[in-house]
Amino acid sequence: MYSSVDTIWTLLGAVLVFFMQAGFAMVETGFTRAKNAGNIIMKNLMDFSLGSLVYWILGFGLMFGATNGGFIGTPDFFVTGDYSSSIPSAALFIFQTVFCATAATIVSGAMAERTKFISYCIYSILLSAIIYPISGHWIWGGGWLSDLGFHDFAGSTAVHMVGGVSAFIGAKILGPRIGKYTKDGKVRAIPGHSLTLGALGVFILWFAWFGFNGGSTVSATGDDVLVSMASIFVTTNLAAAAAAVTTMIITWVRYKKPDVSMTLNGALGGLVAITAGCDAVSPVGAVLIGIISGFLLVASIEFIDKVLKVDDPVGAVGVHGVCGAAGTILTGVFAIDGGLLYGGGFSFLGVQILGVIAVIAWVAVTMTIVFSIINSTIGLRVSREEELAGLDIVEHGLESSYADFMPLISSEAATTTSTNDTNDTIPVKRVNSNPNAKMTKIVVITKQSKFERLKEALDKIGITGITVTQVLGCGMQKGNTEYYRGAPLETNLLPKVKVEIVVCKIPVSTVIDTVKKALYTGNIGDGKIFVYDVENVVKIRTGEEGYDALQDEAEAPSFA
Repeated sequence: MYSSVDTIWTLLGAVLVFFMQAGFAMVETGFTRAKNAGNIIMKNLMDFSLGSLVYWILGFGLMFGATNGGFIGTPDFFVTGDYSSSIPSAALFIFQTVFCATAATIVSGAMAERTKFISYCIYSILLSAIIYPISGHWIWGGGWLSDLGFHDFAGSTAVHMVGGVSAFIGAKILGPRIGKYTKDGKVRAIPGHSLTLGALGVFILWFAWFGFNGGSTVSATGDDVLVSMASIFVTTNLAAAAAAVTTMIITWVRYKKPDVSMTLNGALGGLVAITAGCDAVSPVGAVLIGIISGFLLVASIEFIDKVLKVDDPVGAVGVHGVCGAAGTILTGVFAIDGGLLYGGGFSFLGVQILGVIAVIAWVAVTMTIVFSIINSTIGLRVSREEELAGLDIVEHGLESSYADFMPLISSEAATTTSTNDTNDTIPVKRVNSNPNAKMTKIVVITKQSKFERLKEALDKIGITGITVTQVLGCGMQKGNTEYYRGAPLETNLLPKVKVEIVVCKIPVSTVIDTVKKALYTGNIGDGKIFVYDVENVVKIRTGEEGYDALQDEAEAPSFA
């Protein structure tokens, strides 16, 4: 007899864990550059799709089939065996499938922006079919680590550390992105194109993590299980919150401002760390695990980036590898039943450490072999030209993932003209009624954040005809030093707005004084004003030139 409550709860957990794919996709897309956004989305889609198939064909049997010496399960091709308990075999299978996909997708972010799509597909298949299931068998399939008493309730090691170690090996073999390090080894920050997307991904992951950890009870019947479920929700949330706050404080102290992307990673690091012992620690223990993971996260991301020179765009190695290992080991310290701080001695802690070391060794060796073979055959990395152009256009023929934000003109519109939009009569050129009137072009370059203040000031002196362009640039001072994930930002090109005005009646000095008053703060970045003589102006609709072209029919102020 199956339990309908247990089955529904397990399936709901599977749905939530599947939703984590969207969270990972948003985090990885937001923390990388726009020219690779489509490639990131495609990889997250395909690692789940390919992983689902190969895990069904081979991986599930290797993970949960009858154990062979405690090291590998008996293959059960296409999952035909009976694995039911209070839930049907199919419910267990789909729940474990989404866990497998999580391990695979972690690798995508660390190797983003320079990996061949076909190579990614190949190693994602091998990870899902063989590497993840075998170490998973040791922990969850009745293998040797399970027999020793190794505790990894929802996968800090089984899922996240496997992904994190794979990500480190892949990123190391792949090499850094072009421009990430100077010739003398100095780190250059390469900011992601959308912290908004990154934050959305983190909130999705935090939400779905309650299914990741809570759903791992695979049961929702009985008072003890219900109490455990509620406790798991509490410890999961507290660890994430504590890690996020800790990371914010650390970056605030180190970088003089709280780092947004690092703090987002901090929340994820706390979630990863508590996953192993979410059922075994108290709320206080969860907070302490979160605090420790916050410190480890910042230190590991900086160490990996600055010392090891491994380019990990999204911090996957620190979040999943380091925090996954730490959380598993800390379970041996803070577990209420058998933890070091609760009189359990070093035995349980020793098993936790042994399990972490064993899985690291397994994944490091096998993934090194996989990546090396791929690299020496079809190649792991795209060419320099392809990387600079962006993987969207090179790998997928996608001009931009944000096409609606670009002015597009169809070939048909460019070569044909509607008779309703044209007039065969060309306006007669009119004589300039005031040939001595001086026309002047004023160009203002300033920060984007100051545009509205400038526009309001220009409106007050009668100037509403302006041309605004978003540009990139910098002054001689190179701007103030800012930090992204602990690395100083190159300030050679900063986002600016360029405002262009042509005036005739309104005195140039009035415009300049108005602009200065609106923009002045006394700090670097207030902007500059450029003044040019204008030889002539022609209004296309009427043919008017010079002074007359700057006037409209209502005799508005003289500007265009």
